Amino acid sequence: MTVELTGHGLTLDSVVRVARASERVELSAGAVTRMRERRDVVERASREGTPTYGVTTGVGMRRDADVSPSDAAAFNRSAISGHLVGLGPPAADDVVRGALLCHANALAAGYQGARPEVAERYIQALNDNDLPRVSSLGTVGQADLAQNADLAHGVLGDLALEAGEAIALLVSNAYSTGQAALAVHDAGGLVRWIDAAAALDFEAFRASVGALHPEIAVARGSDGLGETLTRFHSLLDGSALWEPAAARFLQDPLTFRCVPQVHGAARDALRFVESQVVVELNAHQGNPLIVPAEGRLVSVGNFDSQALATALDLARLALAPVLTAAVERTLKLLSPRFSGLTEGLVATSGSWQDGLSELGVAAQAVAAEARLLAQPVSGELASTMQESGVEDRTSLSSLAARRLTEMLDLGARLVAVELVVASQAIDLRGDLPLGSGAATTHAFLRDRVPFLDSPEAMPLPLEELAATIRSSPAPA
Repeated sequence: MTVELTGHGLTLDSVVRVARASERVELSAGAVTRMRERRDVVERASREGTPTYGVTTGVGMRRDADVSPSDAAAFNRSAISGHLVGLGPPAADDVVRGALLCHANALAAGYQGARPEVAERYIQALNDNDLPRVSSLGTVGQADLAQNADLAHGVLGDLALEAGEAIALLVSNAYSTGQAALAVHDAGGLVRWIDAAAALDFEAFRASVGALHPEIAVARGSDGLGETLTRFHSLLDGSALWEPAAARFLQDPLTFRCVPQVHGAARDALRFVESQVVVELNAHQGNPLIVPAEGRLVSVGNFDSQALATALDLARLALAPVLTAAVERTLKLLSPRFSGLTEGLVATSGSWQDGLSELGVAAQAVAAEARLLAQPVSGELASTMQESGVEDRTSLSSLAARRLTEMLDLGARLVAVELVVASQAIDLRGDLPLGSGAATTHAFLRDRVPFLDSPEAMPLPLEELAATIRSSPAPA
């Protein structure tokens, strides 16, 4: 398959396919025509000397300096090299590919007035997998200037930029947007994994399935809640939990009883977040903006990524209680008071062994880090122009995306612990019929981690298990 860039049809799925499966990319014929037509507006402004930011003037603190047509090539080179200020380790390859794709799609829309040849260089880098090194730090979200400079410097080669093209390449949030698209896609996948782990917790705890009654969603009216209940009925289909008097308690702890509500809230939030990301995938994120009907460029603030940063903050806030509740369920299974099993789920009652007790400590530590990552960043304020003072707000959208990615990495580790503990409890409890999805999840775990009946089996391959969870779809 090939992803055709039109400037308005990019989807979350297509970003993932290009970024991670190296699907080929091409520029649509319509986009080429549109880009050439709108390029004429930039060239006329340059010829006539019309005051236009980044075309006939400098940028940032030097916005009042004139740039003549004869200076355009030198100005473009200077503008790109002057923004090569990124810091930190290199961004992951899939993030770089996502950024290249988002940038090429934005150029294809034609609002920034770049030639098709410029977009083709970005597409060529994708198709050849010839990726530039892009710094992971140094963007404040009012355009990913440092990362965009890395991209342009790495892929343009001997292509000389013409009037207005440096600003078109620099002023964009393509890096944040590509990064966000991958993180939000992965967040949905992690929620499905936590569904699977929670269903296994239900089996291990012998929890009451009254908490999963379908009328709950009807009474509450939440789409996310309804989707969660449907998922749990599939995971627990055929389980002994549906038999009369199967539950050990009339009412279970809230982290069991309220799983549908907590997971449903996360689904509702992530649905909104995804809609915001899709808008940004096809948005003009630059300055200036070509207004075709008026045949001119106007100075705008579409580089502001507040909408994206706020949505990503919401994603982390929605995931934090999901992860916290998962840890609490794990701790309940490790406690004889709640589980009715041995302390630490040791194989032999009264043993001096620790069993899985210390996994509870490790899970709490990881969950604490995940909760701290939920702190919103979109309200941060920092002036980046010390002298002129005109660039006096930030949205930190890249930081918001990076923190979501880090939270997902921690979440996968929590799921790994949760699966190990729940499977140990299920095996100790005895041969009771599991739901079809829960049985698949249990088999997945047992293919990788055996029942713990001796301290010599420690340490468990938790990091390997977490990596598999992070990169694989959850059991159906």
